[in-house]
Amino acid sequence: EVSWEALENAGLNPQQLAKTKTGVFVGISNNDYSLRLLSTGGTEIDAYLGTGNAHSTASGRISFSFGFTGPSITLDTACSSSLVAVHLACLSLRNGESNLALVGGVNRILSPEVSINFSKARMLAADGRCKTFDAAADGYVRSEGCGIVVLKRLSDAAADKDRILAVIPGTAINSDGHTSGLTVPNGPSQQAVIRQALENAKVELAQVSYIEAHGTGTPLGDPIELGALSAVFGSSHTAAQPLLVGSVKTNIGHLESAAGIAGLIKAVLQLQYKEIVPHLHFKQPNPYINWEELPIAVPTQPTPWDVQPRIAGVSSFGFSGTNAHIVLTEAPVSEPVAPTPDRPKHLLTLSAKTKTALKELSRRYQQYLSTHPELAIADVCYTANTGRTHFHHRLAIVASSTIELTEKLDSYLAHQEVTGVFTRKISFATAKPKLAFLFTGQGSQYGNMGTELFETSPTFRHTLEQCAEILRSYLDKPLLDLLYREKDQQLLHDTAYTQPALFALEYSLAMLWNSWGIQPDAVMGHSIGEYVAACLAGVFSLEDGLKLIATRGKLMSSLPLGGKMAAVGAGESAVREAVASYPKIAIAALNGPENTVISGDGEAISEICKSLEQEGIKTKALQVSHAFHSSLMKPILTEFEQAAKNITYTKPSIPIISNVTGERVKDDIATPEYWLRHILQPVRFADSIQTLHRLGYQVFLEVGPKPVLLGMGRQLGGENAGVWLPSLRQGMSAWQQILESLAQLYLQEIPIDYSGFDRDYSRCKVVLPNYPWQRQHYWAEVPEIKQPESNLTSILSLIHRGDIQQLVRQLEKVKKIQKSDIELLKILIKENQNEINKNDKIYTIIEEKQDSLISKTDLKLLNKYLDQVENFSEAELKSMLEGEVYNEQY
Repeated sequence: EVSWEALENAGLNPQQLAKTKTGVFVGISNNDYSLRLLSTGGTEIDAYLGTGNAHSTASGRISFSFGFTGPSITLDTACSSSLVAVHLACLSLRNGESNLALVGGVNRILSPEVSINFSKARMLAADGRCKTFDAAADGYVRSEGCGIVVLKRLSDAAADKDRILAVIPGTAINSDGHTSGLTVPNGPSQQAVIRQALENAKVELAQVSYIEAHGTGTPLGDPIELGALSAVFGSSHTAAQPLLVGSVKTNIGHLESAAGIAGLIKAVLQLQYKEIVPHLHFKQPNPYINWEELPIAVPTQPTPWDVQPRIAGVSSFGFSGTNAHIVLTEAPVSEPVAPTPDRPKHLLTLSAKTKTALKELSRRYQQYLSTHPELAIADVCYTANTGRTHFHHRLAIVASSTIELTEKLDSYLAHQEVTGVFTRKISFATAKPKLAFLFTGQGSQYGNMGTELFETSPTFRHTLEQCAEILRSYLDKPLLDLLYREKDQQLLHDTAYTQPALFALEYSLAMLWNSWGIQPDAVMGHSIGEYVAACLAGVFSLEDGLKLIATRGKLMSSLPLGGKMAAVGAGESAVREAVASYPKIAIAALNGPENTVISGDGEAISEICKSLEQEGIKTKALQVSHAFHSSLMKPILTEFEQAAKNITYTKPSIPIISNVTGERVKDDIATPEYWLRHILQPVRFADSIQTLHRLGYQVFLEVGPKPVLLGMGRQLGGENAGVWLPSLRQGMSAWQQILESLAQLYLQEIPIDYSGFDRDYSRCKVVLPNYPWQRQHYWAEVPEIKQPESNLTSILSLIHRGDIQQLVRQLEKVKKIQKSDIELLKILIKENQNEINKNDKIYTIIEEKQDSLISKTDLKLLNKYLDQVENFSEAELKSMLEGEVYNEQY
């Protein structure tokens, strides 16, 4: 969970890191959970005990679950484990073994045995407080936690525009070597590791202004650590400009294997907030530390961190002798980016594994944004879209501001329908649906189409300007004037300009969709829309496509006026019968079972429509300048053929559904002859849609200035018509419409390149709520271990009863009892009676030395052996009483 949240906080989508060189470095020491399982004997052991509890799987399971292929290392150097892990991760990144690293440590305390051990070793504070550097310091308090940080090479993080919290310029580790005891710190080794880390970091001593100390609060460790710091920084700091030293252990205790990462996180937070937090429980300085000679100060109040540059060191020392030190500097200041026009609408996508989790995640966002209205909606959406994994329960919201986004989240949570809010559960059983682009034909044009995109989408603008530059050689009027200059917009209805203008707009829309990762599995166009489809499929280049369509439009515009087109509410056979006696009339389009378009001589069209209306068949005259897809187009064929033969053709790279045949095109689309037939043959739109359905296409995106094809196509699909989405809609905000369609594509599990979606704009990753875990209980319940009933030996029973006479008789069986021995037994019985109400076991301590052959030390140890005294041989008992065994063994 913490690794997942660390990646989310870094703005990295965990789903996209599979099969990447991401390393995992985890420090872990305790194994209380496995001991708990093993305490049942062998009855509860199953096949997963090993993989569930081996320390190696602490890192291995993370790499396995996320699919990382970089190094995966679990290490144990006791208290320095997690900081040593940071050191190894930095080396891995510098060596190129890893491109990203998850690093940290974890500590859980589930049983008392280790605490008992540390208590007996006098490591723990009696009051449960780490009083580091204080005169009252008497040890530390054990604590629990998990900390994970995400590391990346600085150059990579800057290039990826990551939210950089701090920089690690250098690290070092070493060992104590010989000391007066295994767990005794070594001041010179601590000095050495700090100096080495600074050297590796290329940081001067005087530049370091804060040290996050290991600082456990032990009477022995504190003076040694401060002495080492004084030896290193004594020449570079003074009482007037001291080195500030603190320890997070005074705040949260000693996390043992996670202690180092806790100190690192604290130091990073202080760099972020430019303030050093108070060091707690520091009331009276430790008298064993020569404070007057130390250039060190312990902050007990919040202290502004005003020095430049802000550089810190973080120390962590393991009780087995491994030392680590990390040098930390603040994040580089980002260069200001010149403001650019932003889109007026934005898309937020949220998802979860369950409906409940999605509701909870939405609630978290609603609450978070309500308390952080200053967050830019663009940054919120960018971070959520790019930095989160996309699960099957999905929510997509189109909004123009953080406030509107918050309101729409509130409406969703209240089950209120509102514009721009879409939600859906994607079925696990279904594969990603096939997507078809449908390119609109002539008649869909209008002034200012796509103007909002032209003003606020650099990708759309650049593509449209590219088209305009190419068309400069073929049009008498500049394309952009035709589209966006009011006095020239009327010319859009002249077919000489209509066809190239629609091509340019639709191609620009297609490039915009492509830049967002929306790639069609197949393309289809209605009439001139097929030219755009062919260009997108690579049949000809953009330059050739625009040249061909401009020539086509110019030639058609040169034909005499007088032709007409009309839509007839009847099927192909009925219409063919109606036009059979009119040789200059042709069927121009077959758009549906009862939607047929006729084209030809104007007078003949009028007569046919009048006749059909009398039969109760509806007709509608189309607003066109010429009778397209009819014999009236024949006069242009010779000249158009010459232009078509000057085009370079290539086989399509993706499937194209042909207007001419209604089927998937063959190689003949890459010939001039195909495009000649295209001028005269009817548009078999209905057949084309049926072909798409037959091939399994379920999502249809119309790429054009307004949705003309969607209604016709939806009617052809029956109950399983699929999902039909427009790119633009006349009279509606372009961004509102196109983002609503993008939201619907998201709900259909169409992959979206969110980085490409925001590539044209300046964006920052921000902190957002983490995934709301829906936890299940897997805790291993083990049977309660009943304490065995008292089974005292006869000798211990006599001691419990205080029966000195019988006790002497028992002991006389193995050794002649002296008067001094009897006095000893009396003392033992007396002390036992004092303790009997406290504990059934005897832990008698003789405070004063007795006149006895047995020493005080022997008496203490004797008590430990009384539990098993009945099992001793005569020789062992004799040795015990004469104090020989213990002096040799202990």
